[in-house]
Amino acid sequence: MNILVINGSPKGEKSNSYQLTKAFLRGIKGEVSDVEIRERTVCRMDIKPCLGCFSCWNRTPGKCCIEDDMAQVIQDMLWADLTIWSFPLYYFTVPGALKNLIDRQLPMNLPFMEEQEGQVGNGGHPSRYDMSGKRTVVISTCGFYTAEGNYDGVRSLFDHHCGPGNYTAIFCGQGELFRVPEVSAITGEYLSCVEQAGREYIGGGIAEKSVERLAQLLLPRETFEACADASWGIAREDAGAGNKDAGTGDEGGAQTPSDTLTFTRQMAALYRKDSWNGKDIVLEMDYTDVGECYQILLGKDGSHVYTDGSLAADTRIETPVTVWRSIAAGEIRGDEAMMRGLYHVKGDFSLMMKWDDYFGGSRPQTKPAKETPGQKNEDMNITLIPWIVLWVAVSVSKQPGCLLTLVVCGLVPLLYYRNKKTVYDVVSGALVTGFSVAMLAGAEEKLMLPVSYLAFGVMWLVSCLGGLIPLTAHYSKNGYGGDDALNNALFVKTNRILTMLWGILYLVTAVISWFLMRSPVSRLSGLINSVLPALMGIFTAWFQKWYPAAVARGK
Repeated sequence: MNILVINGSPKGEKSNSYQLTKAFLRGIKGEVSDVEIRERTVCRMDIKPCLGCFSCWNRTPGKCCIEDDMAQVIQDMLWADLTIWSFPLYYFTVPGALKNLIDRQLPMNLPFMEEQEGQVGNGGHPSRYDMSGKRTVVISTCGFYTAEGNYDGVRSLFDHHCGPGNYTAIFCGQGELFRVPEVSAITGEYLSCVEQAGREYIGGGIAEKSVERLAQLLLPRETFEACADASWGIAREDAGAGNKDAGTGDEGGAQTPSDTLTFTRQMAALYRKDSWNGKDIVLEMDYTDVGECYQILLGKDGSHVYTDGSLAADTRIETPVTVWRSIAAGEIRGDEAMMRGLYHVKGDFSLMMKWDDYFGGSRPQTKPAKETPGQKNEDMNITLIPWIVLWVAVSVSKQPGCLLTLVVCGLVPLLYYRNKKTVYDVVSGALVTGFSVAMLAGAEEKLMLPVSYLAFGVMWLVSCLGGLIPLTAHYSKNGYGGDDALNNALFVKTNRILTMLWGILYLVTAVISWFLMRSPVSRLSGLINSVLPALMGIFTAWFQKWYPAAVARGK
């Protein structure tokens, strides 16, 4: 299959539209092995405007009198089975240089008037060449929040050129986002959809579901337009003043804004108003490497950037702007940068934990994940239930307690229908079953119960070794982004410490149980063994909040 790509953007390979085109080509190449692609970048070619002399019709039929690169483009068009036109929307149509190329296709037509089936307009010229079977795709991005209603000029042009319905169009609004690293997660999903469209196109046509996904907005209109406005570095009221030194439009600003201020405004524009919980939040960004500090007020009606430091900060982030840009661009994880001490957070740390709830860009921390229907998650109760039944039931009555424990161990696997199984669930079931059988065979509970606490504690401690994921992380990850939380160094370290402490607790419990069960106050063992985990649970809830905040402060 021969594919010709005509890149009509003045930015060449840096074109936003070209990113979509490359994704579309990846989809095609994933389905068709025998593909040859020729790319013609208009801004690098010598293609002069049409003179309107019609020499290509009467004096030198099929040959333009201008000797430049257009002759090669025509040969490429005749060679190609599929031509992909890739360009940005310029003033509601194609860029000027690309329009020159389109005009210069005149030698490909015959001069005679001819009515053509399905033609647009009231006149037409037949093709000089057999173009049957050739296909056309038009890919374009624009700077408006949506493509809808803005491509009537382009559609009219290609309706005349190819005939209505004889070409496939992918028109994408918010095209400038494809060069903004801070929203790479969002644009990456869109490019994956374009790649899927390429696979479907070559297989017979783009599916309706993909068409709908390609038409969805990358960001809400209000958010996108706020980001776009902020990117210019000037305020709306100063844009028409003709003053190159127009102020920032923010409190305390009368000078030309820096790139750092523009970056902060764009970050503020990503604020989601629906995350407002009834209390305004002041986020202070102290860019330590450039000596600039700005405040972002996150309120009910939106965000606002202050440059004079007049507000009392709730959360203060002290960071080199280079580090924060890298985090926003996804070049480094925010938790990793924090663990390495590349930036510090002071004040209310809860904002960091809910970053994705407040902002639409990449996250510096993990956030609680929203469960999807049918999704299976790990549940620590599956691990704990057999142990609890063993300790409680056997303490009341040995033989009935062991039998009840075996029944529970047999029923627990039924929970895997709704929950995801972990290795600790399996190990727990096997150990508890073994202890129950041993006691039914005659082993004393005064020996087996302390040993069971010991085994339980060892299981927790073993999960802290080497490169293993600590036991608690397997279960708490569901509230912090799912499996992605396991890549979060701060999350894993927090859980490693807690898992180790819980393991030590159960080792201590084993020792206490051993002595208490051989003393006159043996009945107190059950009480003590219940109180200690309860206190540890309170400590765990506190530590999960305190430790990340302490690390963020650099302590």
